[in-house]
Amino acid sequence: MVEQKGLEARIEHLEKKVAILTRLAEISASLNAQIQLRPLLKHIMDIAVQITECEAASILLWNDANQQLVFAASTTIGYDESDFIGRPVPMDSIAGRIYTNNEMIQVDNTETDDRHYKSVDKSSDFHTRTILGVPMTYKNRVIGVLQALNKTNMPWTEDDRNYLSIIAAQAAVAIESAKLVMELKRTNEELAEVDKLKNDFIAIASHELRTPLGVIMGYASFLQEEESESAKEHASKVLESALKLRKIIEDMVNLRYLKQNQSDLHLEPISVRRLLQAMHAEVNALMDLRDYEFVATPPEVEITIKVDHTRLMMALTNLMHNAISFTEPGGSIMISADQVSKREVHIHIKDTGIGIEPTQVAKIFEEFYQVEDHMTRKHGGLGIGLSIARAIVQAHGGRIWASSDGIGKGATFSVSLPVDSVS
Repeated sequence: MVEQKGLEARIEHLEKKVAILTRLAEISASLNAQIQLRPLLKHIMDIAVQITECEAASILLWNDANQQLVFAASTTIGYDESDFIGRPVPMDSIAGRIYTNNEMIQVDNTETDDRHYKSVDKSSDFHTRTILGVPMTYKNRVIGVLQALNKTNMPWTEDDRNYLSIIAAQAAVAIESAKLVMELKRTNEELAEVDKLKNDFIAIASHELRTPLGVIMGYASFLQEEESESAKEHASKVLESALKLRKIIEDMVNLRYLKQNQSDLHLEPISVRRLLQAMHAEVNALMDLRDYEFVATPPEVEITIKVDHTRLMMALTNLMHNAISFTEPGGSIMISADQVSKREVHIHIKDTGIGIEPTQVAKIFEEFYQVEDHMTRKHGGLGIGLSIARAIVQAHGGRIWASSDGIGKGATFSVSLPVDSVS
């Protein structure tokens, strides 16, 4: 009979152990599912209390900034949590020794152990009688301490020690992951704030610059009507510089389009033929094309594409500006379009300008990249027109590229866009 009872107790113990080990295997997934630190710490403590059959648990984490071991969470907290969380503990306390020596410490009676930090009990409605504490280690570095408090049925067992060590190891990985997520979120929020400040500054600066610039252009245009050739010449130079300044201001305003998302586009069908006509009218309104031979070759068949007309016009106009800027008066600008397949149409802008070195072709779409040295270059601009064009074309699901036979042999910029499936 005694042997029967002993066997049953043994079986019950093994079944309980299997249940706990199964629970421990599930813990890793449940811990890593938590990405917020506070709920994660509470979850860790609940698991420690449940598996070690204790009244409470606490977690202390190392604060790198203050070089202190501080309370991060505890189920012993009374009514005022703010006075408890973040409180440092002496390094000669039980938790301090666990952290410093990277070792487990078991205390069966805190009344007889001078290392017990009694100030904690005074600050809470909890009396600590027994402690089992283990270090939490991540990549061979101790990041904190996990403590189980007041074992319900003493003594502490070997299973308690093993289980708490396993929980601490899993918790350390989860805590560091949560910290990384929090840091990434904080960094993203700071970047978003900086980006907002940048956009606000650009909007205000461009607005303030446009007002005096409009006055300058107005007076320059008025002076061009004077009979004095000298006055006309000076006014032309002022107006030319003012137009360049206006283009720089427009580039500043358009910086936000460097990160163009597909979700920001308002798509509508438009024929490629109409798009080419609109491009010519847009550029002709902004620049004097009388000094250039401009040739537009529409597609042989009617092609419809679904695009954000305003954004795509910005991209194509940037390519046209680039062609004109790098082509001397008397040169040619040619724009053409052709359907290369049922799903794809190509738009080409070809010039007879200065051309591109083969080593530069792959770099010219990079943000703020300038082919010419910034100290000696002849052509102005911020170097973002091609970058904006690339961002907008890619947001439409298209591609953009450049080709050139070298310096002095002109360049061709090509855009590939998907054909509207309905057409």
